[in-house]
Amino acid sequence: MSETHASAEDHYEIRIKGHLDDRWADWFEGLTFTHESDGTTILDGPLTDQAALHGVLNRIRDLGLPIISVQLVRPARKGARK
Repeated sequence: MSETHASAEDHYEIRIKGHLDDRWADWFEGLTFTHESDGTTILDGPLTDQAALHGVLNRIRDLGLPIISVQLVRPARKGARK
């Protein structure tokens, strides 16, 4: 059985309720924070796979922050090799 792997990472936008302090940036490696005027924070950036996405979502949960939305902004190319 052959497996295909993405050469590019999927790009996600995760919106959470509240403003996440920039000191947490290292904990969310590779994601940028944008504080919106409506009191939400957008975490934005590439994630290697679903395990990485779930890791980020678990960290948000551990901080007790409500998740408003998770959006795949740009999917990785299908069939490309790492």
